[in-house]
Amino acid sequence: MKNIKVIAFDADDTLFINETYFAETEEKFCCLMSDYLSNQGISKELFRIEIENLKLYGYGIKGYILSMIEAAMSISNNTLPVEIIEKIIQYGKELLEKPIVLLEGVEETLSALHGKFKLVVATKGDLLDQRRKLHNSGLGIYFHHIEVMSDKQEIDYSDLIKRLEIQPEEFFMIGNSLKSDVLPVLAIGGHAVHIPFHTTWAHEKIDHKVEHENFRTYEKIIDVLGRLQV
Repeated sequence: MKNIKVIAFDADDTLFINETYFAETEEKFCCLMSDYLSNQGISKELFRIEIENLKLYGYGIKGYILSMIEAAMSISNNTLPVEIIEKIIQYGKELLEKPIVLLEGVEETLSALHGKFKLVVATKGDLLDQRRKLHNSGLGIYFHHIEVMSDKQEIDYSDLIKRLEIQPEEFFMIGNSLKSDVLPVLAIGGHAVHIPFHTTWAHEKIDHKVEHENFRTYEKIIDVLGRLQV
């Protein structure tokens, strides 16, 4: 751990609340479409279309809005009235305007690490939306670099590490997703910490336990300070 030079943070559900808002929006969408299908059936079709569209839209709210519209058309067998589409667009705009709520211990952790390590954001999503959220969060002052990635695979982290001009063993990633924030970082030789969030998107879940000498799980983000001996 003495070799760590860069600490990277995921943004959504690591620094501030995100998935909770998506869950609330999906609940409203299911209610809106309840005349056509059960809530379980609606959620299943929306998820199927979301995953299918990732290669086209990537991650983020705008792609989610388009996927909701497409799912609604599919569920209604293309008999959807325009008022429903207008409502879905409204839900999407409301999602884009949700308040930024920092998670417990985030600012204290960043303040303690700032100046001792190079801090960066490494997150997925829409570039404009993620930059807006980080700006509105007031956390931008702590970060040397903000990387909004199209995906979080091994190659994406390797490219980031090259741009930061460090070695993998000098990179330390903190996030709420084992699939995106932990496994690819460990695979390239970096260090990773998992901070679980109470709600996780199904696409980010894995079905096996992670065991690695460079990996730890902590209940709260501020617990990382002990790991880094700060």
